[in-house]
Amino acid sequence: MKKGGIGGTKTKTGLHFEERTDFLTAIQTHQNYSVKGNEIFYKRRKVALSFKKHGLYKYLEENGVNYRRIITRKLLPDDAIFVITKNTLFILEIKFQEVAGSTDEKLQTCDFKIKQYRKLLKPLNINVEYIYVLNDWFKKDEYKDVLDYIESIDGCSYYFNELPLEKLGLPVPENN
Repeated sequence: MKKGGIGGTKTKTGLHFEERTDFLTAIQTHQNYSVKGNEIFYKRRKVALSFKKHGLYKYLEENGVNYRRIITRKLLPDDAIFVITKNTLFILEIKFQEVAGSTDEKLQTCDFKIKQYRKLLKPLNINVEYIYVLNDWFKKDEYKDVLDYIESIDGCSYYFNELPLEKLGLPVPENN
């Protein structure tokens, strides 16, 4: 699935999202993936960690990082996925909408947020990328400017309904 494309529910190379789907639910639908707590395994090998909301700050604290000395206010991601082999934390914001509302303006905040997350993860030397997973509502012409803006920010991107495993650097299950 590429930016601007159409998601497919039968693909083996991406995670399909619906209104209430989170990352851990989506990843477990793929062959050879399993989850234990916040750890994600592929063929029994740990490949990633998942953090929701305050979970990211618990991880930082466990690794000697006091967020209060770096940023003034917590940012609470829908999902944050630390892919071990890429040494990258992917901030996932899953935005599904059926009517105009406050989410429209949230799409305009990726520049500020990625800079804050990068400051926060700098002590651990972890890279950060910020990804929106959007539903088809955002394919309307009125969102072209904000989608172009998201693409213009280094490390920010968006996908519709589905997130490619390759984008995250996670293993892609073999075809049956």
